[in-house]
Amino acid sequence: MSRFVFIYHAPMSPADATPPTDEQTAAVMGEWMEWAAKVGGDMVDFGTPLAEGVRVSSDGSTAPSTREVSGYTIIEAEDMDAALALAKVHPHLKMPGGCEIEVHAAQAVPGM
Repeated sequence: MSRFVFIYHAPMSPADATPPTDEQTAAVMGEWMEWAAKVGGDMVDFGTPLAEGVRVSSDGSTAPSTREVSGYTIIEAEDMDAALALAKVHPHLKMPGGCEIEVHAAQAVPGM
């Protein structure tokens, strides 16, 4: 089994957007939990929402991240095709605004 990192991208919600109701939040989380159950024991790290990304350059300067990264998950799967099959049915893709998922193979660190 190999590890794969799912990086979730979503457009930032406008400041004046109406927040979701408790019922809407519960429904979305229910879909995420159903997806997590499908992954089962191959879930390494369910992840967490992310916000306020900052890029750090080699000269030490910082700037706001230009990529709207909204979260991550780490799973184990037989291969990239199996990981992609799980990504293609992920509820994140149903969110409004053109949400995307990047899937990256986690590489072994030499000597570790």
